[in-house]
Amino acid sequence: MKDNTPSSIVTQLPPTMAYERFMDATAATQRLLDIYERNTQFIKEKFRLCMQEGFPEGERFRACYPAIRIRVETHEEIDSRLSYGHVVEPGLYATTVTQPDLFFNYFVEQLGLLIKNHGVGVEVGESSQPIPLHFCLNGNEEKEAIYPESSGHSLRDHFDVPDLIHMDDTIVNGTWEPKKGEPLPLAPFTAPRVDYSLQRLQHYTATRPSYFQNFVLFTNYQFYVDEFCSWAKQTLADEKGGYTALVEPGNVITYAGGKTSGTPLSRLPQMPSYHLMRDNHSGITLINIGVGPSNAKTITDHVAVLRPSAWLMLGHCAGLRTTQRLGDYVLAHGYVRQDKVLDDDLPTWVPVPPLAEIQIALEQAVAEVAGLSGWELKRIMRTGTVASIDNRNWELRDHSEPVRRLSQSRAIALDMESATIAANGFRFRVPYGTLLCVSDKPLHGELKLPGMANAFYSTQVGQHLHIGIRALELVREMPPERLHSRKLRSFIETAFQ
Repeated sequence: MKDNTPSSIVTQLPPTMAYERFMDATAATQRLLDIYERNTQFIKEKFRLCMQEGFPEGERFRACYPAIRIRVETHEEIDSRLSYGHVVEPGLYATTVTQPDLFFNYFVEQLGLLIKNHGVGVEVGESSQPIPLHFCLNGNEEKEAIYPESSGHSLRDHFDVPDLIHMDDTIVNGTWEPKKGEPLPLAPFTAPRVDYSLQRLQHYTATRPSYFQNFVLFTNYQFYVDEFCSWAKQTLADEKGGYTALVEPGNVITYAGGKTSGTPLSRLPQMPSYHLMRDNHSGITLINIGVGPSNAKTITDHVAVLRPSAWLMLGHCAGLRTTQRLGDYVLAHGYVRQDKVLDDDLPTWVPVPPLAEIQIALEQAVAEVAGLSGWELKRIMRTGTVASIDNRNWELRDHSEPVRRLSQSRAIALDMESATIAANGFRFRVPYGTLLCVSDKPLHGELKLPGMANAFYSTQVGQHLHIGIRALELVREMPPERLHSRKLRSFIETAFQ
């Protein structure tokens, strides 16, 4: 990174930590953690000193993210069945890293695969990418960071601050272009991009990123949240499923056995999250994303940096066929993307394919929870194309245009979020799926009216939610190499999942 600091400014840095080669993934990850903790502690200590003694003229303080790099010299063929864990061609690959404590097991797995598949060591050291002060602070420190601006000091004169130029999605979007002599990307996200999303997750969901689990359910109805929390607390009381605690907004925790900690929030955040925890983050996270494709993109943009194992959308939809009944299920196997929010990141001509592993798990879960199988299952579930739109009141438009497009696409359901969540899953290489429940049939005179809606919610929410939970439990039992389909990987791809 080019240093634009004026020559008259003296920059204080901790002693440089040179790159060191490792053939052991755990030792390499521990080195990442050591560098990160030392460097963030340096920044925090300097900030506290400035707050106590004043900001020294002509001095600034900087420490940089740790980094990983690997050099592969040959075209030796790697097991063609693998979707990640190897580089695609010889060269130098690198990535910056943040919060190794949160991603410790992830890095051990990814680095272990690289070492095993290529037979060469990985190098861990200090990058030239500064860590912004804001990404080092937490708790009350965040509030204190505002103070210098109001007392005649600018933080950016003394510390590095977030710079959006280092937080783009060019790697995952497939639009990244190397500068001369620059290493190829090793991971889908840079450290500043990850830090940015971790901050946003805390803001939008009011729970710490460390509580998020690897299996995620998205919904847009409070009914599902209420049912999830009730079931989760009963599951904890019964000590079933290996679950250890439920975390609610405000980091309110209910532990197995009934003990609780934390104080409920007086006001819920924009997209509250609930985490039924299990060892190694193998539990289930439920997020109420609210209504609309913009919310769906916003939250998945940020959850993606946690590298979840899978995410599913459980929502309601308008049934488009006369043969559908209220309460029937729609298992999406294709999407008509009229949501528009991802058009600049993932062109609409890019297909978003169904993932066999997720589709099978969802169908099996419907059969188990509903107690049906074979031909009888078709009475309550239909597989087909789902159209997602950005206009909630699409019914008020001239019907000839939307109905023609829906008919030509063979769509069987319409909603506002499913295509966004699936498309972002495809874009971020996160296995995805959609199971919707028909809540109205506006083209056939069955509008969602208050009385009808309340009756529908009271009877269908429980079953629908438990289908989603069961599907994720089935997915959890799959080997990672099977779940992370090669369909999600391009022919020029990062080694990290």
